Order: sequence, then C-alpha cells, then structure tokens
Amino acid sequence: MTKTRGAAYQCDVCGHRPAKWMGRCPECGEWGSIIESSPLAALGPTALRSVQSRAPLEPARPIAEISAKPAQARPTGVAEFDRVLGGGIVPGAVVLLAGEPGVGKSTLLLDVAQQWAKHGDTPSLVVSGEESVSQVRLRAERIGALHERLYLAAESDLGAVFGHLDAVKPGLLILDSVQTISAPGTDGVAGGVTQVRAVTAALVAIAKERGLATVLVGHVTKDGNVAGPRVLEHLVDVVLNFEGDKHSSLRMVRGLKNRFGAADEVGCFEMHEGGITSLPDPSGLFLTRYADAVSGTCVSVAMEGRRALVTEVQTLIGAQTPGSPRRTVSGLDSARLAMIIAVLQQRAKIQLHDREVYAATVGGLRVTEPAVDLALALAAASAAHDLPMPPDLVVVGEVGLTGEVRRIGAVPRRLAEAARLGFRFALVPPGCGPAATGVTPPGMRVLEVADVRTALHYAVKAASEADPR
Repeated sequence: MTKTRGAAYQCDVCGHRPAKWMGRCPECGEWGSIIESSPLAALGPTALRSVQSRAPLEPARPIAEISAKPAQARPTGVAEFDRVLGGGIVPGAVVLLAGEPGVGKSTLLLDVAQQWAKHGDTPSLVVSGEESVSQVRLRAERIGALHERLYLAAESDLGAVFGHLDAVKPGLLILDSVQTISAPGTDGVAGGVTQVRAVTAALVAIAKERGLATVLVGHVTKDGNVAGPRVLEHLVDVVLNFEGDKHSSLRMVRGLKNRFGAADEVGCFEMHEGGITSLPDPSGLFLTRYADAVSGTCVSVAMEGRRALVTEVQTLIGAQTPGSPRRTVSGLDSARLAMIIAVLQQRAKIQLHDREVYAATVGGLRVTEPAVDLALALAAASAAHDLPMPPDLVVVGEVGLTGEVRRIGAVPRRLAEAARLGFRFALVPPGCGPAATGVTPPGMRVLEVADVRTALHYAVKAASEADPR
C-alpha cells in the first residue's frame, strides 16, 4: 500500500508514533492499529489551536445533593447473572460479555432478554449481527424464551441499530456481537480496531444519554483475551468472561471489571438441551459420593471469586517407569503437582520419583489457587499407600517447599460451606483455626497442622478410627 511522503503515523490504541507505517505497533503489539494522521498533529499541542473555555451544560453540584436512585441496579431475572453484576444491571450501564465460540453466550443473553421482557416494564431488543432473525427464533423456541415484548433484529449497520432503538424504545439492548457492527464514516472493516472502538464509543454514548441498559457480546482471541483494542474494556462499565469446557455442562460467568459491584464475583450455570439454567448451589457437581472408601481422593474447598466451592481432588499412582515417568493433570496446575511430589519425597519419605502420577478434579472445575495443595498432597499419599481418607475430612492449605502448611484466605467461609455439605473434620493451616478466627462451624472439629507430615498423621489416625477393621 502506497503511503504519502511526509505523512505522519500514529497507533490509535496506545498513541505511539512510528517513523513509517507498519502492520503491528512496536509499542503495544496491536495489529492493524497504525493509522495515518495529519502532519500538523505530529508537531504536538503547540501547533494546535488552544481550547476555549465554555459554559458547561450542567453546573457542578455538591455530591450530597446528587441522587443515586437513577443508578440503582435492576434485576434481570437470571439469578446468577445478577449475582455477578452486583444485584442487577444499572440503567445506562454497558456490559461486555466475552467468551469462546459455542460456550453459550447467545443462549444466556436470550434468556436474560426474555426475563427482562417478562418481568420488566419496558421491552428488550436483541440485535444479531451473526444470525438471521429466523435462526434466533429457533433457539428462543428451543429454550422457551418467547415473549411478545422481546424484539429481534438482524443488523450489521450502526445507523440501523439506532433506528431500531428509536422504534422499539427498549429498556435493555443486547448486541451480538460488537465485532460484526460497522459505523458509517469510519475507516476499516467491521471487527477492525478502528471500527470496534467507534461502534463501542457510540453505543456507550447513547446508553448514557437514554439510560439504556446495554450488553455487548465480544469475541476472544486464541489466547482467551477480549478481541479488539484494549480501550474497549476501558469504555464499558462491566467486563464479564463466559467460561466453560465443551465436555462439561458447567458454565461460569466471571467478573473482570465492575464499576457497580465486586469485580471478582462468579456465577455458575448448567448447559443442557433445554437451554441454560442458574446453579445457586454448584458444590455437588464437584464431589463424588462413594459407597465404599476409595484411596487416592481428598476433598478441599476452592474459592471462585467470593464463592466457596467444595471440590474433590483425585490422584492415581501408576506403575514404576524407567526414565522420566508421566505426570498428567486435569483441572490442576502441573507445576504445583510436580512441586507436591518433590515435597512428599523429601519431607514425608514417600518415593514417587519413578512412578507415574495422574491428578484431576471432579466435574470439570479448574483450580489453580494454592489452597488445594494440602488436599493434593494427601490424595497422592493416600494413593501411594492405598489408604482411603476419612469420608468426612476436608483439608485446605498451601504447601511450601520445606513441607510447611502456609496460611490462606477466607478459611471461615470455606469451612462453613464444607460443614453445610456434611463434613465434620477439617485440617487447616496454623493461625486459621477457631482460636484465631473465633468462628467454629457447628458440628465440625478443626485442627491446625504445621506441616505435611503432621497432616498425614492426623489423616491416617482419623481414617483408622473411622474404619472398624
């Protein structure tokens, strides 16, 4: 592509000014973000006309005189979605929901639109840039999301979207997806950096002006990040990530940014043939109830945002293998497994250097926090010695390289969830027991363990007391 001699170039994402045009910005790494700017702009602010002062449209007022009622959240009718949003969606707020293809974003938002139309006093509008209205109608019929005040439109032009807003006057707008909409008069193709930024900025402006609750569906890159310029996440009020494994029915909506609530909240859903439903109590999905005691399993409590999820960790010790034995994980961090194996060998004298080790979680939950280290260590020791752990035992704690059990956060919340599900014996790090927290779950015995060997001692002792043999 021929460029004009003497032209100036600028990255429309980070503002970097390269000496010549290039396909990728060397400063921020964005592709297709280098645009041609006027030579006058390259000279800096001294060459530009000074900004003149003018009277504001609305004068500034003391903060105590400003009412917060217009910004109160309104429930959408989908409990887990409202949980992540902080109680509901705020009028005028713009929410960006991103996720892998096929994870269920459109299905979830179609249910949200139907619930809004059913229980609200304003209609909802779904604009699809990827499917026809007939295709969306088929999905709505399958999941039971038909309502006379739910409007559908298939558009890829931003001006036509604004025309639908004038005609329908909805209280909720769902745009699927922002990468398929093009803004007239803006350079680039739909889905490009310039187009996505222009479309999002226009939708944010009209949402604030009309008090229109807006949900934008966003694509993700192969790395799992939101596609488009980084400024896209700064323009919107809420950024959510829809996660799920294609081999599991579990889906999670994770908050990444929220101007109206907690940014670390998680909502759980179950995908099935009839659509997607909220899971207010998902802990049962990550546990296996055995008729007889089985070795190689241990129960822990992981934190997903502010939610405590009781999950089971399973390990299997294979046969002796010369050379480098296999270490395979599913739902866990492979580096943590390798570290736990080394600690068990050095500190607990459990020889696993020549054995194959397999470790997994139950139900498709991915756990990366160190709080499950102790459960992973006890599960591996249980599999190595073929000694089942007590069925009512739950353990939490991070394991260090010296074998010590280190403190973690939210221990009272974890133990309360475990006690609710019937667990009566808990091993926790030092300083996290009832003496330190002042909280004891009803009917639960809590012991503090300083290292892995002490935890193994108490677990084996409890197992022998539970086994009448």
